[in-house]
Amino acid sequence: MDVSEVEFLAEKELVTVIPNFSLDKVFLIGGDLGPFNPGLPVEVPLWLAINLKQRQKCRIVPPEWMDVEKLEAIRDNERREDTFTPMPSPYYMELTKLLLNHASDNIPKADEIRTLVKDTWDTRIAKLRLSADSFVKEQEAHAKLDNLTLMEINTIGSFFTESLNHMYKLRTSLQPPEDEQSQDY
Repeated sequence: MDVSEVEFLAEKELVTVIPNFSLDKVFLIGGDLGPFNPGLPVEVPLWLAINLKQRQKCRIVPPEWMDVEKLEAIRDNERREDTFTPMPSPYYMELTKLLLNHASDNIPKADEIRTLVKDTWDTRIAKLRLSADSFVKEQEAHAKLDNLTLMEINTIGSFFTESLNHMYKLRTSLQPPEDEQSQDY
């Protein structure tokens, strides 16, 4: 899966907007949205929130986890634990990137949030690299990847696949074929 495909999936996540226009309920294939009334919060997919924001039709409310104190706690917890901890959203990295790129004026302490999410990402990727290194060195046949996001799996996925293929080839080339018969008469 490509990074842009993961980002596309993230754009389906619901976020809250406060519109500055009126519109009855909109009926889309993915579900009904609205009604939109000025000043009243409504949940919409991220793609629509960004589109409305670019047209100056709304203000985007950041997700509740996109708060400096909560992100500091998440980062510190991730650094403390040896295993991967659950993230506040399966698309935390993509949501942060998109919201900060398109609506940073709606997000308090945007620069601090960007830094905290990047720190958390770096910590998780470092853990992932250590896990991958251990995986290859110990010649494991499977890996348990709990609490990883799709973007993190996408980052290391091809490496794991190639490693498994190479290890399989090495193992099969070292084992004598089972159907060979002894030539001792």
